[in-house]
Amino acid sequence: MPLDALLAILGMAAVTYAIRVGGFLIAERLPTTGFVALWMRNIPGAVLAALIAPDVLKGGPAAWLATAAATLVYLATRNVLATIAGGVLAMFLLRRFAGL
Repeated sequence: MPLDALLAILGMAAVTYAIRVGGFLIAERLPTTGFVALWMRNIPGAVLAALIAPDVLKGGPAAWLATAAATLVYLATRNVLATIAGGVLAMFLLRRFAGL
């Protein structure tokens, strides 16, 4: 393995480790109640919505129906993993069997 590649891999590993350790150190100092705690709990959902929304808006009928199915799964289960699985399954079925 060339030295440049080895140095790049070691550098990326060091940066990844530093980010994770930094996150743990900062997390200990964050409040567990109040507005900031509420805000931090909602970040994952907001990021997921921001990643999915553009594809839903330009995706057409299959994406809209799959989003509706995923929403129903979420309302029934309140489980994000089940919601993602339901949306993916709905999209697969709509594309495979409904031709959308």
